[in-house]
Amino acid sequence: MKLLFKACTLSVLICSSILASAQTVTLDYFFNSETRKNKAGEVERFHYLWNEQAMSGFSIFGNVFKKEGFKLDSLETAPTIANLKGSDVYLIVDPDRPKENPKPNYIEADHIAAISAWVKQGGALVMFANDSANVELPHFNKLANVFGMHFTNEMQNHVIDDAHFEDGGIVIKNNPVFKTAKKIFMKDVCSIDTKNGAKPVLKNAAGATVIATTRFGKGNVIAIADPWLYDEYVNGRLPKEMGFENDKAAYDLVVWLKSLVKK
Repeated sequence: MKLLFKACTLSVLICSSILASAQTVTLDYFFNSETRKNKAGEVERFHYLWNEQAMSGFSIFGNVFKKEGFKLDSLETAPTIANLKGSDVYLIVDPDRPKENPKPNYIEADHIAAISAWVKQGGALVMFANDSANVELPHFNKLANVFGMHFTNEMQNHVIDDAHFEDGGIVIKNNPVFKTAKKIFMKDVCSIDTKNGAKPVLKNAAGATVIATTRFGKGNVIAIADPWLYDEYVNGRLPKEMGFENDKAAYDLVVWLKSLVKK
């Protein structure tokens, strides 16, 4: 009986230790807050949500985080030092424009102060943009500029239709982040300018930076030129014969983020 009790106690301690050391990834639901009416006529949220299994959701990306030991969380209010405290990774994806949300929540000075302070303390901020026609860049860039990065209005990897998937392809070789993905698909993206220590992580065939990073205090910031890893393209609708590996890229990105916030 004593041995059984000790075994149970040890098991509880191990589980508690694992839970205590698990990283938390928080997905912004404040700056991206799109709604629509469902078939029942009810207003519902959609677009880049953890539990959204439609093509526009982040359910597959979220599952990759979970497989790597992360706890998923979301933030429906403006970021503050207090409500970011429990997060290791904070994702801001495709901030709203008036076309998508009649009353968008723009990134303002107090948000920038809170987010940058959180990063300085060791957080990893990931900023997913989009091409300039589909994202609110002016305020987003106020945040990005603090870290030496700037999302441009220049469109890259323009894909006209499904007959031109290859125009969104990026071949990856000897990349320090994307170690298993050899070819990815990123269509209709912006490019990223870097300065003050920020540096490219991935460039397309034209030499434009589509992923960049920088160290900031004890933390890290990653800028990505497109939402990119939503369900449609991991690898939901990508032609298998073209060899796109966005699913592997999602894994590589999560593993990298995990290494940045290792406890």
